[in-house]
Amino acid sequence: MSAVRIHLKSDLKSSAIRLTGSKSETNRVLLLKALYPNLMLINDSNAHDVEMMKRGIEQISGEVDIHHAGTAMRFLTAYFATLDRAAITLTGSDRMKQRPIGVLVDALVELGADVRYLENPGFPPLQISGKQLRGGHLKIRADISSQYLSALCLVAPKFSEGLALTFDGTLTSVPYLKMTLKLLNAIGVETYLDEKGLRIAPLSAIMDQSLAVESDWSAASYYYSIIALSPIGTQVQLSVLKSDSLQGDRVLADIYTEFGVETTFENDGSIMLRKSSAAESRPYALDLKDAPDIAQTIAVTAAGLGVECTMIGLHTLPIKETDRLAAMKTELEKCGLAVAISSNSLKVHARSAELKSAAIETYNDHRMAMAFAPLAIMVPLEIRDPNVVEKSYPDFWNDLSLLGFDCSLQAE
Repeated sequence: MSAVRIHLKSDLKSSAIRLTGSKSETNRVLLLKALYPNLMLINDSNAHDVEMMKRGIEQISGEVDIHHAGTAMRFLTAYFATLDRAAITLTGSDRMKQRPIGVLVDALVELGADVRYLENPGFPPLQISGKQLRGGHLKIRADISSQYLSALCLVAPKFSEGLALTFDGTLTSVPYLKMTLKLLNAIGVETYLDEKGLRIAPLSAIMDQSLAVESDWSAASYYYSIIALSPIGTQVQLSVLKSDSLQGDRVLADIYTEFGVETTFENDGSIMLRKSSAAESRPYALDLKDAPDIAQTIAVTAAGLGVECTMIGLHTLPIKETDRLAAMKTELEKCGLAVAISSNSLKVHARSAELKSAAIETYNDHRMAMAFAPLAIMVPLEIRDPNVVEKSYPDFWNDLSLLGFDCSLQAE
């Protein structure tokens, strides 16, 4: 296994970084384009997950292996189940076969889909025989990954009767569901959402049009962390990111003001991040139920600043690419931090000693690699299996080099 040894060579260089298109938006628009071929996609992501999604959509029969791409697994399950005459075996990595999909499959089967488990009930791989569905009404758990709900919503306009969902419980990751609905609205689909449920109206065809994908706020999180750990006055420019973004991780701009990072939205569509003040030496408490993907980044920021930070609303993290709560505890403790976790929370205690240099395992999880990289401002690190970043941000190590990081690839 290879590794990257990373440290900051000198002071951080002020630079302009152009981020790839949002993986979350791109995968949603790709599915809509598959349903409505006269839709054009602009500024799509170059992430590995997106490539898996593109390859899958191109098939109508045979085996589709999406490797670690969780979004593709959920979205393609719904797509193939509702694609007339599709005959697909949908599978993935060993870890993917441990990630539950039963809630989505149960919903599709209740709507009349033909989806069967090939190994363990409730988990991939799946045998899918696609057919046109009428849609109708469903009751569904709301305290689940919003990707299950988004998968149903994205294919629902092609149901002859549309779709009505009644929620059982409280919604999680609401911004991602709202992103899906706003993209549907953008192509002309009528939707309705409240705390009790949602409705998607049928739409057989759309006008010729295009959708431009915004850059990835999740990718921006690593630069927020870098600036937070840098001296006052340090700045970096990122493009293209919107103040009124559809992405839930837009909340970064608000959260990181607490860590002394100022965000300025420029007229050209870029943002300027600037370290304007020192973070206060006090405990921080965050509810990230609507933006759990930035929890790892924030945990590392708190570790670098030496402050206590408690994050809740993280109940979806144990079923991601790895058990992210357990992985963060293990790797932060290598660096000399005290960390406590529960089934839905992570607490980084205030640091009482100097940070330790460590070799960070990434567990086939792109966010483990990228979340820890900013800590190299404080102490040299080794990041194992660095190519894992290709899942969402293939240019990550090159872009860090532009800022003055030495990212030396080491073969093992």
